Amino acid sequence: MRTIDNNGGKSLTEILGGNASPATIKNLSAIANKKLSDLLKVSHDLLVFPQMVDTYHDDIGKLHICSLYDNGKKLKTYNLMGFVGINDTQLTISSRFTRKTNRDYFLHYMLGKVLSLNIVNLDTTKDNEGIEDFLPYLFPVYLKKAISQGIYKEYRRNEYNNANVRGVIDIPRNIRLNFPFTGNIAYNTREYCYDNTMTELIRHTIEHLRTLPMARTVLTSSTDTRSDVQQVIDCTRSYNKNDRRKIINANLKPFRHPYYTDYLPLQRLCLQILKHEKVSFGDDKDKIYGLLFDGAWLWEEYLNSILKNDFSHPHNKTKEGKEYLFTDSTGSKKQEIYPDFISKNKKIIADAKYKHLEYKNEEYGREDYFQIITYMYRFQAKYGFLLFPHSEDIFCNTYSIIETEGQVTKLGLAIPQHSEKYETFFHEIIENEKEYLSKLKKCCQMDE
Repeated sequence: MRTIDNNGGKSLTEILGGNASPATIKNLSAIANKKLSDLLKVSHDLLVFPQMVDTYHDDIGKLHICSLYDNGKKLKTYNLMGFVGINDTQLTISSRFTRKTNRDYFLHYMLGKVLSLNIVNLDTTKDNEGIEDFLPYLFPVYLKKAISQGIYKEYRRNEYNNANVRGVIDIPRNIRLNFPFTGNIAYNTREYCYDNTMTELIRHTIEHLRTLPMARTVLTSSTDTRSDVQQVIDCTRSYNKNDRRKIINANLKPFRHPYYTDYLPLQRLCLQILKHEKVSFGDDKDKIYGLLFDGAWLWEEYLNSILKNDFSHPHNKTKEGKEYLFTDSTGSKKQEIYPDFISKNKKIIADAKYKHLEYKNEEYGREDYFQIITYMYRFQAKYGFLLFPHSEDIFCNTYSIIETEGQVTKLGLAIPQHSEKYETFFHEIIENEKEYLSKLKKCCQMDE
């Protein structure tokens, strides 16, 4: 099954290209009309980016992957993109800007910009991309978070046979190996070791990614990533490619540790990468599996990558760039607010909206207008912008706020729709970004 984000509601017959079977509707019902945070509680094989649903981003945990309505005849999608499945039912949700091919160039491009990856060439040998095409993007992010807690180490039982006894003598093994006596003694030790099943799993993932053309670029995308990869290589000296199945099996139980908490999502990601073929088809009955991206979060962070020279970008969860709306009678500040973007001169407020703001329906976007005007009033800004992606040319529609000097502009960035190759898309959208920034500055005389 293949559809796009924010599809407005499509018939299952149209999505499937035929009749929807009762089994398909039953499988979809297990993921439809449910909050993402609830699904993650029952599934260890469903990955979401950004990964910390409850602590990193405001509303992603409340999102639905999709909704079924009209007695299961129609399916509606929202801001989540990616791949999700249960049993033999698999649903691919591409960005709504995927038109010409079955490869989601816009999603690839946003991930590259947000994660600071210079992805110019993509493997286009397959007709349809799958979950394995996107998993490598996340590996440097998950690895960095885990390594920031230190290389994981645990006690490990090692067997030795030499003259430097440092543990418990293994009498049966000693008789078997050292008779007649040659000067060596067989003994066992329990040592704190960096070379363990967890770090070996990460090492096997690194070696697997090195065999994939695009993934090799991801592993060398930054000095931090190269350093993290080298640390894993240095501590896994017993690595053996033939042990991969054994290492995977040793990691099937979810990792739990009171300190090394960021190794659990890394473990899940590594398992998905190493056994993606098995995961793609589901190896357990009624298991929910897949990889999802929050389109609204990606769009906001992507905009930050092209606006950061002229705008600050507050983050509500990290409390970075925190502002307040009120002060009370004692002078204490009240009501934290976090506009998406504030110009360095405080003259412009902009909000990122992953919505169809080109619609002419005056009711659509009403709450967005109210929010941006509130922020403008708070900062005494004359210009407010609602920044959204658009499927045609750059969209610009300016409204003057009655009896004030304030202006609210809906500004849509044109996303290329007809690129045959990713390289073409890459160069076209860079030109569109330049025109977009120029249009923004022209609308509010930023450069004056």
